[in-house]
Amino acid sequence: MTKTRIGALLAAAVAVLLASLLAVPAAFAGPPGTTAVGLRISDGRLQESNGNDFVIRGVNHPHAWYTGETQSFADIKAQGANSVRVVLSSGDQWTETGVAEVESIVAECKANRLICVLEVHDTTGYGESAAAVSLDVAADYWLRVQSALEGEEDHIIVNIGNEPFGNTTYQQWTADTQAAVGKLRDAGYEHTIMVDAPNWGQDWTHTMRDNAQAVYDSDPTGNLIFSIHMYGVYTSESVVRDYLTSFVNAGLPILVGEFGHNHSDGDPDEDAIMGVTTELGLGYIGWSWSGNSSEVAYLDLVNGFDPGSLTSWGERFFNGPDGIAETSEEATIYSGS
Repeated sequence: MTKTRIGALLAAAVAVLLASLLAVPAAFAGPPGTTAVGLRISDGRLQESNGNDFVIRGVNHPHAWYTGETQSFADIKAQGANSVRVVLSSGDQWTETGVAEVESIVAECKANRLICVLEVHDTTGYGESAAAVSLDVAADYWLRVQSALEGEEDHIIVNIGNEPFGNTTYQQWTADTQAAVGKLRDAGYEHTIMVDAPNWGQDWTHTMRDNAQAVYDSDPTGNLIFSIHMYGVYTSESVVRDYLTSFVNAGLPILVGEFGHNHSDGDPDEDAIMGVTTELGLGYIGWSWSGNSSEVAYLDLVNGFDPGSLTSWGERFFNGPDGIAETSEEATIYSGS
């Protein structure tokens, strides 16, 4: 074989190799933490794929218990929210939110220009609540509905399980969270994953705070954000600030995934929660749009799913200092700016 022929073959081989490398879709060119697959974490911040910081200003919506209230997505958007955290069920405590229903929820979020945080509620208080299921069971649910979420990394955050431990057996939180995240990653999930704190979400034992780095490091994508729920444990600005800044100073992503202006376990400082998150550029999601049971009906933001009937909590949350109207910005995937 002549040198000219060998050179031609080598050149052709190099061309084919380069073409094949260039043909690799962005989603598979590297881990989501380093490529613009969709919503992602970078330097401890939640960002869109264009590198723009996205600060969640959202509302919790109890879809699993009120499946007919789909108008709420548009109503929540009309109040200025840029996100909605949607209660789903794995079928263990309530009727399972199936693939077709998840597809419909995703469509509602996109139609109303909202970023969707989808969460499984059946894990609430595991270890203390006899009805609650483990994070592993919740992870299996996410595998069942995976087809509904594929390709939606720009619009969807996967919150594996709501408040996944009560005040007992919470020591398992670290290992169980790592395992659940690993199961989703092994199955091909590239979405930003949100993980809730133990102790009914409030982490008064600081289990999540003290083990957050280990959990974050266990996710090969780096696409992981922590969620603290602030109720009766967070009654003063100093406690709110201390908890949130411990994550910020460590370079770890954090948001307040639930909070209210009052609760049976104490009086949360909603002004501090909203003020400190705004100061630090962190997200928050208020609990909740409507439909709370009678003993905590004061946490309804609107009366009877009526957007024209804000409660006092709703007025404060949407229109008060550091509230939705003042601080919420639409995701650039929708606004283009």
